Amino acid sequence: MEKERKFDGSGDAALPVLDGIPGVAQITDAEPEDLDAVYYDTADLRLLARGVTLRRRTGGHDAGWHLKLPVGPDVRSETRLPLSAGAPGRVPRELVLRTRALTRGGALTPVVHLRTHRRRRLLLDGRQRSLAEIAQDTVSAQVLAAERLRPKDAAPLVPAQRGSGAEPGRGGGSSTVVTGWTEVEAELVKGGTELLDAVERRFAQAGLRRSTSPSKLARALGRPDPGPGADPGPDAPEQPAPGSIGAAVTALLREQSAQLLALDPAVRADEPDAVHAMRVAVRRLRSTLRIHRRQFAEEPAGTVAAELRWLGTVLGEARDQEVLGALLAAQIAELSAEECPGPVGERVGSRTAAQYRRSWKRASSTLDAPRYYALLDAVEALAARPGLRPRARGSAVGAFERTVRSEQRRVDRRIAGASATPAGPARDAALHEARKAAKRARYAGEGAVACVGRPARRLARRMKAVQELLGVRQDALLACAALPGLARTAHLAGEEGFGYGVLYARQRAAIAQVDRDLPAVWRAACERKLTRFR
Repeated sequence: MEKERKFDGSGDAALPVLDGIPGVAQITDAEPEDLDAVYYDTADLRLLARGVTLRRRTGGHDAGWHLKLPVGPDVRSETRLPLSAGAPGRVPRELVLRTRALTRGGALTPVVHLRTHRRRRLLLDGRQRSLAEIAQDTVSAQVLAAERLRPKDAAPLVPAQRGSGAEPGRGGGSSTVVTGWTEVEAELVKGGTELLDAVERRFAQAGLRRSTSPSKLARALGRPDPGPGADPGPDAPEQPAPGSIGAAVTALLREQSAQLLALDPAVRADEPDAVHAMRVAVRRLRSTLRIHRRQFAEEPAGTVAAELRWLGTVLGEARDQEVLGALLAAQIAELSAEECPGPVGERVGSRTAAQYRRSWKRASSTLDAPRYYALLDAVEALAARPGLRPRARGSAVGAFERTVRSEQRRVDRRIAGASATPAGPARDAALHEARKAAKRARYAGEGAVACVGRPARRLARRMKAVQELLGVRQDALLACAALPGLARTAHLAGEEGFGYGVLYARQRAAIAQVDRDLPAVWRAACERKLTRFR
């Protein structure tokens, strides 16, 4: 995590005196550095629009590829790769994957070339540990192919003011814009935010003010941060009244849409449990739209919810194989050689791994489809401006109470209907629907925690218990459907089939146990007092 603040400064001015700052025992000059960086983005600057920077930098103590994503005020997460990860002009695959959802599949090309002469000062504690680094940067920037670096409907590029200490890079004809300036950065190493505050006060006394540009790239391209008090414009994010249900569900949408985007790279890289995590994020987002549908205009919320259902189904194919493989592997490990003779574990593992791989490849291809990118556009647009109805001005606590009570009744009806259905496929399907309803009720409770606190957390915990119990049943049914085919394949190969029968019997026993436990678990979850939030 990079925690830093930028300040505008003059190239001829000395850095302010920083002696006497609490916690700082010594101030020492570090070796100056000459940095040469090329920044990459799409032609319409999709990364910059999201506050993201991607560069390849030579020179200095941290030369390499750097990807920085905003986390909060003055905080960015940084991924670093060595220079050898990609030659100039060839963005490393890992960084391409990490940005694909942000670029919507657009090609990453060089957009700005920066040269920086950096003078550094280190603030040390009593044990000679670096607390912060103060850097005075003299920057020259060359905008590459400037005429094509424009988002749709954007104003022309506005060059930054040339600073007195700048040494601009040499242009390359009419397609470049050359600028220069000087700035100061204060970056934490081991210190805390209070150290940055103290440094900023010293800077203010010396006439240095916070920069209006969030990054060197933004400054080179003439895109300053408008800052507080500026006219937000007609496309600015909607800001519902604090304490209203509209504000609460808008916050949920923004948090959940950000989580969906954040998980995209992990699925593309096939990281462990990534498909499951992204599927959960999709379901949470869709549940928010369905649970609180009365707060939104019918469109575009309805279309987004339908598209999220499609994406969840695509991810579900890979997740089912992941679950099946893990479940059977754990059970096989518990069986003796007499109970499970032959290469059962190897056959089960090989089949589920192959089917998972095929399903993951389909899911990964989907993440590069125009339909998926259109969905991400729609999700981000909805999170920014959700199109709330007038009723969304009402109290969040009261609305959450009514919503979770409705969701609880919905689960009750589904469980009652399933219990009245004779054993068989129809009852299995009914209990699966009850499980989905319990999950949605759980999400409704979790969504209310920020406003309601402990009562909502308790409701969510009870609904989660119902969901997980019925999840055990559904996973066992999934295994029951797969095991006969595995047994037939083993028989044709001349292998023992007894172990598959033992595993099948375990699934049927698990299903019967869930059916016995469900009434008591549901009674605990359907207490009316759980939905009293006031």
